[in-house]
Amino acid sequence: MPELLTHRRLDQPRPPSHLSVTFDREMFGRFSERIARFLGTGTFIFWMTVFVIAWIGLNLFAVGLQWDPYPFILLNLAFSTQASYAAPLILLAQNRQDDRDRISLEEDRARAEQTKADTDFLARELAALRLAIGEVATRDYLRGELDRLREELPGLQSEAEKRRTRTPE
Repeated sequence: MPELLTHRRLDQPRPPSHLSVTFDREMFGRFSERIARFLGTGTFIFWMTVFVIAWIGLNLFAVGLQWDPYPFILLNLAFSTQASYAAPLILLAQNRQDDRDRISLEEDRARAEQTKADTDFLARELAALRLAIGEVATRDYLRGELDRLREELPGLQSEAEKRRTRTPE
């Protein structure tokens, strides 16, 4: 027995046992959502009502088949068992929906922040362009200057010719 203790270190935890049960959480979550959705439908209520009426009818009127006499203890046990499983499955489905809603909300917030940043950037660029346009000659200004030069051009040409004739070559 002392030999077994010398091979195992006491300052480290034991390795996990191989008796652990693993299951796919995503598959179980999808299954619970499907059940929760079905429990909230009119189809479930209809078939549950048919089942309860058949159960009670057989136990009241079929004398040879009375497996659950009048207080219907077995039926109450079945309802209790169904409720004990349905409630956690519904809560699990709601938690999964909350997780999806939280992720969607975070994505919406990020998208809204990006849109706001883009809008702010475009507003700054537009303001910069408006300032730059105020300093640059506009089309109307250039047209006016060209029209003024056209009007002055004949007078400038005649002055240039007079200068040429005056200057000796």
